[in-house]
Amino acid sequence: MAQDERTPSGPFVFPKWVNTARPLLTVLLGAAGVYGAALLAYGLSPVTLETGYAPIQPIEYSHAMHAGELGLDCRYCHTTAEVAAHAAVPPTATCMNCHALIRAKSEKMTLLLEKHAAKAPVEWTRVHNLPRFVYFDHGAHVSRGVGCVACHGRVDKMERVYVHAPLSMGWCLDCHRAPEANLRPPEFATKMDWAPPGGEDPAEYGRRLREKNLIVPSTDCSTCHR
Repeated sequence: MAQDERTPSGPFVFPKWVNTARPLLTVLLGAAGVYGAALLAYGLSPVTLETGYAPIQPIEYSHAMHAGELGLDCRYCHTTAEVAAHAAVPPTATCMNCHALIRAKSEKMTLLLEKHAAKAPVEWTRVHNLPRFVYFDHGAHVSRGVGCVACHGRVDKMERVYVHAPLSMGWCLDCHRAPEANLRPPEFATKMDWAPPGGEDPAEYGRRLREKNLIVPSTDCSTCHR
């Protein structure tokens, strides 16, 4: 009797139902690969890579105490925040305006005193660091009434400053397209706990400010990528 061509001559390696399930297994393996690639891409994106970043600084400096409890205005230390593209980090002389008399003998002041005596800056670790191919004008935003909290969060409640917002291109474009909720009178840009008068909705209040001050943020690529 001739052997049926459809009957394998050797022993079975896999059960017959595998042939039926093969298309489904192929789809599942392909979906798992796509899911893994998407998860990796999201994990390495600016949205997840930067938010929450809170580096340890060379001096234990509490913004919660200085900006919160003591009520220091952001511009006392970051003097160029509303007039230049870059918000300056204060020199040791600015710190010594107060600490020459206040807690000058504290161990926490040791490095500050050494740097001040050597006329050298404290080597702070940068917290908010955009890619080199991105141009951002800090003063242009503050002078038009974009509050510090819109990008930096409630710094006056942070013991150690951390990245509050993703600072991704999509996040910036969302604000440029609809900035109303982040607008306030420029003179209150650094006031952390500012709220629209009378409990008005921030977006509605900002809409009027936008019309009054002719604020039309650009969404052209060349605005940030020059």
